[in-house]
Amino acid sequence: MEVKGIDGKLEKSDSTSADEISHLSIDIGGSLIKIVYFSTNSKCSTNDEAPTSSKERQEVPNGDLNHHILSGRFYFVKFETSKIEDCIKFLSSKKLQQCVGAQCHHSHAVDKIKIKATGGGAFKFTNLFKEKLGLTLDKVEEMESVVTGANFLLKAVNHEVYTYIGGQKEYVQIDQNDLYPYLLVNIGSGVSMIKVDGDGKFQRVSGTSVGGGTFLGLGKLLTKCQSFDELLELSHQGNNRVIDMLVGDIYGGLDYSKIGLASTAIASSFGKAISENKELEDYKPEDIARSLLRMISNNIGQIAYLNALRFGLKRIFLGGFFIRDHAYTMDTISVAVDFWSKGEAKAMFLRHEGFLGALGAFMNYKDESTDSIPPQLVEQQPAKRSSSCIVDRIHNSTCVHENENGATDCRLRVSSSFKIYDEVKRC
Repeated sequence: MEVKGIDGKLEKSDSTSADEISHLSIDIGGSLIKIVYFSTNSKCSTNDEAPTSSKERQEVPNGDLNHHILSGRFYFVKFETSKIEDCIKFLSSKKLQQCVGAQCHHSHAVDKIKIKATGGGAFKFTNLFKEKLGLTLDKVEEMESVVTGANFLLKAVNHEVYTYIGGQKEYVQIDQNDLYPYLLVNIGSGVSMIKVDGDGKFQRVSGTSVGGGTFLGLGKLLTKCQSFDELLELSHQGNNRVIDMLVGDIYGGLDYSKIGLASTAIASSFGKAISENKELEDYKPEDIARSLLRMISNNIGQIAYLNALRFGLKRIFLGGFFIRDHAYTMDTISVAVDFWSKGEAKAMFLRHEGFLGALGAFMNYKDESTDSIPPQLVEQQPAKRSSSCIVDRIHNSTCVHENENGATDCRLRVSSSFKIYDEVKRC
């Protein structure tokens, strides 16, 4: 299990023990479970006095008494789906049954707790969450959640997007007025290519079954590795050229310059195994892992660019836990996009790549009894300007700021009657 702050740095799992989990959402995929929760601590004050209690109502600057500001921090947690019991234990330790946010502590409220959930596992494990935790999974459509989460990150979080070229990250400033349309490549167990035209406007235009699940599945069969991270770590030590057939292997060490193929280009993944009189055990597991990662990453990069070309899209954003900030994976995808586009397109990665669905489900929270808006981030100004620390912003122009220790203290604008419980009265 990993727990991260919004800046992507590791946070200890007990770092919010003194805070309230105000809101929580979960994305249960075929390989991984992703959780996003917002832990409250205090509200931002509109003067130089100490912040008010998190249970008090606060008037926002525009005088709207129907909404208040929650101050706190986003946390990101992941588990392997095959170890869902660990996820259950984690949620149980957070004592959601004792009320989330400013809710009451009635014992009869347990069966009425709702959390937003997306992914196929939200259907598959509905009964398990009900039986073990008394939680009702309020399901949010998966593709919609992924797109909503991506839009949120692209608009709200500074230094979220970067390219990876020549071993170097370069952060990209996103112009919100020129964001759409774009191609979102979500790499989970499988891969979805989504053309995004705006908030709530998207279409899944392509995909491939060769994704993160393929990497781990074949990797377990071929190398005996038991986890994704173990397989990635093994690939660090490998040399794919021992197994992959290169152009130079066919052309006597020469380039195939007429069609622009260097001698080091891969002509056939795992191709050398055809002509060599070797068994599986004769190959090093690290070389197999490297070749497998290269094959899948190259394939994703090529398909991504061809779909961007098909629809005339200038921006390609990649998300999903397959990438995991892994240098070799990002380099391979970047080189593939650069090669097939002849340098005209670049692969762009997201720091919170694996939590798009969970974030999108989180943004789906709203007070069902009214026509209230979902929770929104509002801008947090530097502490010295506390007299104007809350600035009410619409969703498509929000931003967050990192504090000095790397994590981000956020402000959520929610309706005063906002709740996660279904039909549970306040104390």
